[in-house]
Amino acid sequence: MHADEIATNAALVRRLVDRQFPRWTDLLITPVASSGTDHDIYRLGRDLAVRLPRIAWAAGQPATEARWLPVFAPHLPLALPVPVALGRPDDGYPFAWAVHEWLPGRAATDGAVDDLDRAAVELAGFVRAFRRLDTTGAHPRSPGGRGGPLAERDDGVRQAVAALGDRVDAAAVLRSWEGSLGAPPWDGPEVWVHGDLLPGNLLADGGRLSAVIDFGCLNVGDPACDLQPAWNLFAGSSRRAFLAELSTDEAARLRGRGWVLSQAVIALPYYWHTNPGIVRRALHGLDQVLADDVPS
Repeated sequence: MHADEIATNAALVRRLVDRQFPRWTDLLITPVASSGTDHDIYRLGRDLAVRLPRIAWAAGQPATEARWLPVFAPHLPLALPVPVALGRPDDGYPFAWAVHEWLPGRAATDGAVDDLDRAAVELAGFVRAFRRLDTTGAHPRSPGGRGGPLAERDDGVRQAVAALGDRVDAAAVLRSWEGSLGAPPWDGPEVWVHGDLLPGNLLADGGRLSAVIDFGCLNVGDPACDLQPAWNLFAGSSRRAFLAELSTDEAARLRGRGWVLSQAVIALPYYWHTNPGIVRRALHGLDQVLADDVPS
């Protein structure tokens, strides 16, 4: 997917685990199929998983998750992939890596969730709890980072729309984007935002939401950033329930929609030929935003 990504395989993971965590030498290592973009995942025995960054921009994620997920997990109603060990660069592999608890379930896509109305209430409960977490010690947000002003993403959106050509309705996309840009900005205190609440980062087990994973976009900022499931997972009554549970006003709704649009549009030209799963989900989110120009 990336010109400068690092290739991994089960043999490399075996060597890393054996050298750094010999207590797990006897555990079987199995690659995990994923449409994720910045980590390779290997199951380690029944109860653990190894996650290795495959690209330099994700190199800091193991340390970030090790710092914050153990702090967050006791206060949240859905499970988190709490790290149990951090590995170091070794054997030609250049990044820190992590061993996590294995969480059961599958991505909340394609019928994995039985009742979307119930899931909307449950996920809103997670987001509310996440917003209440203490932000003391939070890392500074980089320009364009999740939760920042949408205006920081304007150039990227317009460049991506131009690159997509007739693969999207450029006029409709820009009209919706400008509506989001014109919404009143967030003027309250910054809160923790996951920043990437895509269906692929939500797990369902037994038909119900069970976990939230992949905190690589973790930031503090505008809480509207975590309204994205309203369009990339929910629709109709479940969308209304999710937004209502979070007491979403019109300005926040527009900004949340803008986050879905910007992430989808920027991802599409980059992954068009390399990651059909990401492209399919991005097009779905974009379609939902463009169909939602008139408030319900």
